[in-house]
Order: sequence, then C-alpha cells, then structure tokens
Amino acid sequence: MSFIYMIIYFVILMIIPLWAQHKVKSNYEKYSQVRSTSGKTGQEVALEILHANGIHDVDVVKGDGFLTDHYDPRKKVLVLSPANFDRPSVAGTAIAAHEVGHAIQHAEGYFFLRFRAALVPLANVGSSIGYLAVTAGIFLTIFHSALGSTALWIGAGFMSLAVLFSIITLPVEFNASSRAMKQITSLDIVNEKEYRHAKKVLSAAAMTYVASTAVALAELARIVLLANSSEE
Repeated sequence: MSFIYMIIYFVILMIIPLWAQHKVKSNYEKYSQVRSTSGKTGQEVALEILHANGIHDVDVVKGDGFLTDHYDPRKKVLVLSPANFDRPSVAGTAIAAHEVGHAIQHAEGYFFLRFRAALVPLANVGSSIGYLAVTAGIFLTIFHSALGSTALWIGAGFMSLAVLFSIITLPVEFNASSRAMKQITSLDIVNEKEYRHAKKVLSAAAMTYVASTAVALAELARIVLLANSSEE
C-alpha cells in the first residue's frame, strides 16, 4: 500500500469517525439544554407521533445509559435514554421523533428496513469469518504460502456482507430523520427556530453512520489491495 493510500486510510479510519462523534456530542449537549416550547418530554413526543400515525402497539420505555435510544422492531419497543425520556428538550424531541420514524418504517414495511433486518445474521457471520480469513491470509502471505491470496479474497467476500449492511443502514437512518422532521412540523411540536436546532442534532447523528460506512469501505478496500498485492 503506497504512502498516499496509507494517509487516506488513516484519515478515514481515525479522523472522520472522531469528528463525527464530536459533532454528535457537541450538538446533543448544546440542544439538550434548550427547553422545548411545547414542554413535552421525549416520551410524550414519541407517543403523540405514534398515535397520530395510528400506531398503538408500540411501548415507549426508559432505557439506561447515554444516547442509548433505539427502536426494537422485534419487541415493538421504543427505548429512550433517561435524559430524553424525562426532559422536554429540543434534542430529546428530535431523537424521540427519529426513533418513532423507525417505528413508522416498521409499520409501513419500509423496504430498506426489512432488507437490513434480513442482512443482520449474514453481516454478523460475514464480519466474524471475514476477519478470521483475513488474519489467516496475512500470516500465510508472510510465509509465502499460495493460500494466502485465496484466504484474503475469501475474507474480503465475507466482509463485503458487513459493508453491505452498513450501506443499507444509510437510507434507513436518513429516512427516519426525514420522517421525524416532517412529524414534529406537521404536529406543531416545534417552532421554526427549534426545527433548525432539531435538524442539526439529527444531521450530526446521521454523520456517524456515514463515517461508519466510510470506515467499512476503507477496510474492505485495504483487504482487496492486500489480496491483489499477494498475487504479484
């Protein structure tokens, strides 16, 4: 791998994810301190949007930890972290609405959500076996074994499943955020200023998924380059 490729790889692998995490944390900390004019907690926002969309079989519960908010389609449970569940903040409103966006996707049978769910077991297996094959391939290549290249290509093939999962996650997350912004606007949960702030929170969160996908693609590209070079 040439020096310039190593620099690009390092930037994608380290700097972009750190930048994305910083944006999420700074935006969340800023707007979690801004009380929403509606005075509604994340739980109340979530329930209002769910019911407005005819969804009455999803439970909204308080989770543990920091920014552990998620929607579980198997159990039909929407989990909000304590600060977002209990407090009426702009950040909490945005995040609660985003998670409801996933619940609406589930209720409507959104294609990319179903596709991603189907990929979960393949991505898990692909990631595990892929790294084992790549590790074996690197060692075999060091000892000049002809099987090194084969193992690396096998590893790249399995890891591509995890990369595909990461790619499919992007439309799922962007669509959930788009739905969230439409819902909090149509239901008058936020005013114009709060809308802009909420959008900043969700845009920053979306960048973490973009960064994760970039890292996955960079790692796959590195393995493909290793496999190619081992054949020379």
